[in-house]
Formats: sequence, structure tokens, C-alpha cells
Amino acid sequence: MLLLAILFAGPLFEYGIVEGGWRDWIQAKGVYEVLSSWIGYRNYIVVSVHHQQNLNWAHTAKGPVSEELIWRALIIPLHVLASFSGKQIIFLTPLYFGIAHVHHLYEFRLTHGHTPLFVAILRTVFQFTYTSLFGFFAAFVFLRTGNILSITLAHTFCNWMGLPRFWGRVGVEAGEPISPPAAGKRGDDDDDDDDDDHTQYESLGTVWTVAYYVILVAGAYGFYRQLFTLTESGNALPVVLFKE
Repeated sequence: MLLLAILFAGPLFEYGIVEGGWRDWIQAKGVYEVLSSWIGYRNYIVVSVHHQQNLNWAHTAKGPVSEELIWRALIIPLHVLASFSGKQIIFLTPLYFGIAHVHHLYEFRLTHGHTPLFVAILRTVFQFTYTSLFGFFAAFVFLRTGNILSITLAHTFCNWMGLPRFWGRVGVEAGEPISPPAAGKRGDDDDDDDDDDHTQYESLGTVWTVAYYVILVAGAYGFYRQLFTLTESGNALPVVLFKE
């Protein structure tokens, strides 16, 4: 989890510091309400979730418990018993995981019939890519630790975080135009809170955005540097990852 926190240092900075979410995190605000409902239980524990962060048009993920029991706890030991190498397990088994999401193309076409086929295919390819990338990481960690709980928690965390922001200013939804600082302050009593928040983030200036992207890159580098150190365990599965 520390390794993932390093990787997501940029988004954690944006959600926690720029948007002030750290207060809610300390108080665990909303956690009980979310997990005590069937929808929250489904989204973050068992089955499907549609995350409302950046690129929500393409972000559909399965529940951590069901997927990790199948794609890691059941699939990977079979490959270990079949004498697959560590590299083969890491880079092969996640492809099953990615392919299992391709059927969303058919579902998306049923529910979004007016969307061009090329866009639907692009969406599916993108989804296959990032689910496979997470699968590489999950398979690696499971081989290194032999601990399915760690992967399940990592899956839950990634579902909660969504995809990092790769463009745009912090505090402004990616793809939305940036309004002038005076927007939302014209005396209308019925202005919603989103306009106030939008103005607040706009007034922060570009320093926060620059800091975000610096932290994002630093987090990715820190993830690379600490990948083996923070996944070392005496419970690793009996496979050779890299020959000395």
C-alpha cells in the first residue's frame, strides 16, 4: 500500500491537499455510508464499479474480492504448478484479466448505439490496456508476497483513486474550460457549490498545477525504485522471477 501511495502521490496531493479532502480521510467521512449500502458493497468489494474521476467514460472496473480470488489466487498457482516461469506468469496471466473486460465493447454498443464504432473500440482497447497493466503489477506482487489480501487492498485502492490526471489544471475537471476568477460571483443566490469550488481552484494559480505534475513524475520514479524493496517477503511463491 505504501508503494501504491508513492505511485499515486500526485493524485493524493490533488484530492487531499488542493481539494482539502484530507479532513474527510482522517474522519473516514462517508466510508460507513458507502460500504453499508449494497451499491457501495458491490462497487468496492464484490462486483462492478464505475468510477467518477477523470476519464470516467472509460473507467469500469470489477470488484477486488471476486477478481483477485479468480485472477490471482486461482489462476496464478495453476501456472506455478505447470512450471511457468515468473516472467511468463507476470506477463501472461494479466492478459486473461484484460481479455475478460473486452465484452464491455458489446455492452457499450447496446447502451450507446449512437457512439461511433471507432470510439467504442478505442474505449475497449484503452480499458484492456490499463486492466492488463494493473494485472502485471498484481501478479508481480502476488508472486513476491503470496498474500491475496495485499492485492485485494491494492485493487480497492486503485478503484477508489481512478486514473491519475495527465493533463489540465488541478482543481478543474479535465476537458472543462477554465472560467475567469470572477465566475460564479455575480450575486446569484442559486449558484451551486460546484461553481464556488471551481472559482476557488482557479484562484490557486499555476503553482499548484506545476507541483502536482512534479509530484506525479516523482511518484512514478519512486514506484520504480522501490518496487522490489517494498514487495520483499519470505512468503514469496516458489518461482524464479529473474535469473542472477
